[in-house]
Amino acid sequence: MSSEVDNHLQMMSAYTKGRDAFERGCYREAVESLLQAIALVNRNSRLGGEMQMWLVTAYQAAGQQQEAIALCRQLQLHAHWETRKQSKRLLYILEAPQLEKKAEWLTQIPDLSQVTEEDVTERMGVGTFTQSVTKPQSAEPEPVDWSQVDTKESNLVGVALVLLFLVLGGLVWLG
Repeated sequence: MSSEVDNHLQMMSAYTKGRDAFERGCYREAVESLLQAIALVNRNSRLGGEMQMWLVTAYQAAGQQQEAIALCRQLQLHAHWETRKQSKRLLYILEAPQLEKKAEWLTQIPDLSQVTEEDVTERMGVGTFTQSVTKPQSAEPEPVDWSQVDTKESNLVGVALVLLFLVLGGLVWLG
């Protein structure tokens, strides 16, 4: 009994580790962990199908397209209907023709894996980045300079307000 519990804990740990690795973008690590989990589960169970679907997406993300397609085809015969349905949908996507990608449509991201902190400070220069000092917001609004206010518009607003009050007063009086 203890052996079964240990196997289940190992399986769930590997499965969780594989999903987490996938979500972090560590696809090769995800493939390895998911393979470990699948080795400990009944592949025809609902959970086994779920794990294998994760493995299909990890294979695809890791650039192992043929492995992803092969596993997805196998899953079309899975015992659990939801796994069969998902695998058919995913296989349709995996086998879809690739669109042509023109160079001007893409942005090249430089490989920065070999860049050191010294390279950055050398290129940028010491003291390039400074903290910006923000002026604290005052609790009081700034006083209005009435010489800058357009009184013609102000008079128009005043007239409109008076007319509005007269109309509302008339409606209340009549009602």
